[in-house]
Amino acid sequence: MNTVGRARNTGSPAGVGRLKRAFDLTVALLALGVLALPLLFVALLVALFLGRPVLFRQQRPGLGGKPFWLYKFRTMTDARDSQGRLLPDEQRLTRLGRFLRRTSIDELPELINVIKGEMSLVGPRPLLMSYLDRYTPEQARRHEVRPGITGWAQVNGRNAISWEEKFKLDVWYVDHASLALDLKILAMTVWKTLRREGISAAGHATMPEFLGSKESTAAEDDEAARLGPPHSEAFGSGGGSSSTEAGL
Repeated sequence: MNTVGRARNTGSPAGVGRLKRAFDLTVALLALGVLALPLLFVALLVALFLGRPVLFRQQRPGLGGKPFWLYKFRTMTDARDSQGRLLPDEQRLTRLGRFLRRTSIDELPELINVIKGEMSLVGPRPLLMSYLDRYTPEQARRHEVRPGITGWAQVNGRNAISWEEKFKLDVWYVDHASLALDLKILAMTVWKTLRREGISAAGHATMPEFLGSKESTAAEDDEAARLGPPHSEAFGSGGGSSSTEAGL
């Protein structure tokens, strides 16, 4: 069920949005200037120990669900089994890759996305395109603002909480977005990163795939029962996803 088009708003109030954008652009430009040499060093390490390309590039949904190309440092190898299939994420994630994820250094190339206006420093994390059809209408509201490098859900559990909890926190942020809240989240992000909290869900390199909420499935079943046997429309959760790190 595609719910992104039903979002109630397409962004923050005008005044807040302009101030937030000016703040994002200023900080992102300064950060890239200050971190240029360290980022080049990280790129060299990735090239030496993980291979090329050094950047992972993947299409993600942004404001209003509009697709954009997200950039991150790659953290996994392209190791495959005897059948030529990619190994599970946990087996392709190297010590260097784990370090980059623990410290969130792998996220720093997203500053480019912030400068381009595709992302914000703070906002709901951009997930997979295949998830768009799996959100409930309320969960889809997370796309009413630009996605962020960090967010309210990231400083309140990150990958140690359920998808449903994450989406509730995302929507709470949409309803309470302000520059003051962004500053608080950025400060909390530094603290959480130093403490290395909530990096992954139990038994997973990061998080298991989001297949849709239970309440969403129940609502669809009720609607299907009310309407009777479907004719040409099929009720479902959407296609699968791939964790392949396709770079550039």
